[in-house]
Amino acid sequence: MCEIIAITNQKGGVGKTTSAINLATSLAATRRRILLVDFDPQGNASTGSGISLKTDDITTKEVLLGENNITEAIFKTEAKFDIIASDRRLTVAEVKLLQLQNREYLLKQALLEVQSNYDYILIDCPPGLNELAVNALTAASSVLVPVQCEYYALEGLASLVATIDQLRKTANPGLSIAGVLRTMFDGRNRLANQVSDQLVAHFGSLVLDTIIPRNVRLAEAPSYGKPALLYDNTSQGAITYLALAGEINAKMSQRLLAVNE
Repeated sequence: MCEIIAITNQKGGVGKTTSAINLATSLAATRRRILLVDFDPQGNASTGSGISLKTDDITTKEVLLGENNITEAIFKTEAKFDIIASDRRLTVAEVKLLQLQNREYLLKQALLEVQSNYDYILIDCPPGLNELAVNALTAASSVLVPVQCEYYALEGLASLVATIDQLRKTANPGLSIAGVLRTMFDGRNRLANQVSDQLVAHFGSLVLDTIIPRNVRLAEAPSYGKPALLYDNTSQGAITYLALAGEINAKMSQRLLAVNE
């Protein structure tokens, strides 16, 4: 059974793409079959995974609009996960979506053809709650929310939870929250600790045990087109994302057991 996880936060700069790349790498290192869908027109998940697109390459845009088959868009990465890459062309798709009926289901329909080939499909969503984000959340079975422990973190998270609740009532009744992930955490910072405590108080067990630290090697890795595990597998960032993969695997195993009981 494939778990489709949308990695999203309406606020930018919270470690969303870093988490998408490094979680994909770490899950692949646990011998899971992984597809990462770069669903952000900035294309940072693609370049950070070592993919340099050419003008005639097939991207998320062509897949979403049904211009090419999804299997034609899949790249293999050095980190042993597959990726459907993106660039600014996806902005064109976002505009065209506004003219289409049932537009929120297009990504879900495209993924149906390949999801049996994977244990996890991770979707790196754009910041904000636009048509692309709604498509990703409609396709997903669960949502991973990276949150930086700073002012306004709870405000943005509350808005996202409200959107998820609304989608449950309309397009995706089975959508759940896989977890709230604290990122870029500096334990020496009093504010970071206070916000972390507030997240646990508000969201309880939804807050993941794994906390992603501020880490220089983790920040450097994308400029080399590598995930942290390939750039420096001894770095605290790489080690922590391996721990996150273990926690996600454990949560998904528990979920499957509950479904089968």
